[in-house]
Amino acid sequence: MAFEFNRFDPTCQLLDNLAPHTARMHTRTLMPDHYYEADANPALLEGASIAVVGYGNQGRSWALNLRDSGLAPRVCVRADASREEAHEDGFETLDLAAASEADIVCVLVPDDAIPKLPLARKPTGLTIVASGYAPAFDRFAPPGDLGMIAPRMLGPEVRRCYEEGVGFISAIGVQIDATEQALERTLAVAQAIGALRQGALALTPKQEAVLDLAVEQVLSPALTLVNSAFVQTMLQHGIPMDAIMTELVLSGEVERNYRLLREEGFASQMEYHSPTSQYGQLSRRGRYDALDFGPIMKAITEEIESGAFANEWDREAEGGYAKLEELKALHCGPGIRDFEAQMRARLGPAVLRASDKSSA
Repeated sequence: MAFEFNRFDPTCQLLDNLAPHTARMHTRTLMPDHYYEADANPALLEGASIAVVGYGNQGRSWALNLRDSGLAPRVCVRADASREEAHEDGFETLDLAAASEADIVCVLVPDDAIPKLPLARKPTGLTIVASGYAPAFDRFAPPGDLGMIAPRMLGPEVRRCYEEGVGFISAIGVQIDATEQALERTLAVAQAIGALRQGALALTPKQEAVLDLAVEQVLSPALTLVNSAFVQTMLQHGIPMDAIMTELVLSGEVERNYRLLREEGFASQMEYHSPTSQYGQLSRRGRYDALDFGPIMKAITEEIESGAFANEWDREAEGGYAKLEELKALHCGPGIRDFEAQMRARLGPAVLRASDKSSA
């Protein structure tokens, strides 16, 4: 029987845990304002000079999307391979400092690199970041307007979704409104990159940063623990590792389940499961209620919100990322990579590709 992730569906959990009167009381918190393409005025970008700082996963996608929307962004990067790629893609390329004079600057480099950029912004300019982290924790406060467009999508997918015409959901907010047009101009840029096509959430940079980091630090470790316990339990009951990993990952069923959750919702997609599956999932719901993750989750979230994690990350960067490398070696080292590669060679898309090559 298929392994289901429905127990972790946030919509389902929210409805389970909030009584109707509590849901009404928290409606404003749970349902933020939204922005759509109709809220944007592209005329605000007419004649504006635009610079894209960084040409990695996000930077390249943003630059290409802006250009395909009729704008003429310049790419400002270091003299390295990313500048060569931008030049090959047909962009005018300049040094980082040249971005300072642009009317609009889209800063698309890693969070810890943003404060070190040689930017001297003008008071009428708009600077946009793709993550709330740097402004939220007082690492970045340039003169002029400071807005945020945070795609809820990996960098390369920002481009693919634009090309497909579907766009993507994003979080949009303003940290500094010096001109009283920060939001309007930010929405115009958001429309140009495809960030309003599926609607956008109105979040402050602090809200976006806390949520983003919490998914990584609060939710991900908890799910990892649950998955590990499940794997150990199945092994103890004689289930082969390949079979367990197929249920969890290799078959692709879980990711397709999540797609149904996204497109149709928990209640509707439940009807695609067998009655046995439905009964099993729903009848065992309360068995884990005694496990209280709340205090640990709250403590980690408070570390994020207070800026303690940001300070810790600064110290880690200053120390040359020694602890990060140690943790990656422990959890993502060669042994784990080899194990995963061998498993994928036996089951999944790699088998199909090998079969196609042999028959070609």
